[in-house]
Amino acid sequence: MISIDPSQLSAKENYKFLIGSIIPRPIAFVTSQSPSGTVNGAPFSFFNIVSADPPMVSIAVQRKAGEQKDTARNIAQTKEFVVHIVDEGNVSKINETAASLKPDESEVELAGLTPTKSEVVGVPGVEEAKVRMECVLEQIVTAGGGDLVIGRIVKFHIREDLYANGRIDKEKLQAVSRLAGNDYAKIGETFTIKRPD
Repeated sequence: MISIDPSQLSAKENYKFLIGSIIPRPIAFVTSQSPSGTVNGAPFSFFNIVSADPPMVSIAVQRKAGEQKDTARNIAQTKEFVVHIVDEGNVSKINETAASLKPDESEVELAGLTPTKSEVVGVPGVEEAKVRMECVLEQIVTAGGGDLVIGRIVKFHIREDLYANGRIDKEKLQAVSRLAGNDYAKIGETFTIKRPD
């Protein structure tokens, strides 16, 4: 076993250990909107569930040279965003949204994604996602070199063919996850272990 002190490493070295070992990571594609109306879209693999009651999710948005990225800044200003699950059918287009654009340029337009009106929030989602969640900002926590954004889900949108008896069919969702570098993973072989009482 190799033991390493993260305080002796650069941020880039720590990042590589984190993304290489915490795998697979679910990917959120997040749309947000600037006060002037530009729809921003970006993928985040520092993403997870926070709570089921009320339903909340989190995304960690790393800062660039100490400055908030468009997503975190837009959410801080408008208090709304939409989280989409990235799947095999949309991952290539979502990958295009990782390009660095100016704040008044839309990654959604760049990638050729189709905006769709939300029901509760003012931020549009995209039609290409099989699952999307309209969110309102619960809290932003500045942590290390980024912003931990916690959103409360105010509306779920789930494609009908995925949904049965209150559950989502994982095989039909075809969610993909992030590994390290340029690598992704599909849902592969699964196994079941019964939890103890």
